[in-house]
Amino acid sequence: MWLLDQWAERHILEAQSKGDFDALPGSGEPLLLDDDLHVPVELRAGYRLLKNAGCLPPELELRKQAVELADLLQGIREDDPRFIELHRRLTLFELKLRQSGVNTDFLRGEYADKLFNKINEES
Repeated sequence: MWLLDQWAERHILEAQSKGDFDALPGSGEPLLLDDDLHVPVELRAGYRLLKNAGCLPPELELRKQAVELADLLQGIREDDPRFIELHRRLTLFELKLRQSGVNTDFLRGEYADKLFNKINEES
């Protein structure tokens, strides 16, 4: 689970245990999860079709693949024969992401550690 997810989950569980969510408006009613008001009317059908098919925009697909490779690399040793090829592929994904204007700090554990320490200081 990502660092931010862990932090949010901890605060949600604390609020639940205090009963902060007990009397919220709309409690017990189904959620409207297909809110696409931000999508222009003429694009909604196409977007919904792509969404239901599991398609992602190219930048998000690259990001997803880069995160999967980074997780895989963390699970194998540097002397493993697959390490060099996986590292090369991750570097290529990172380059493509940077060229498309996507920040790649999410691939570095250092940022997550700093963020975790900062969040714990504030708690």
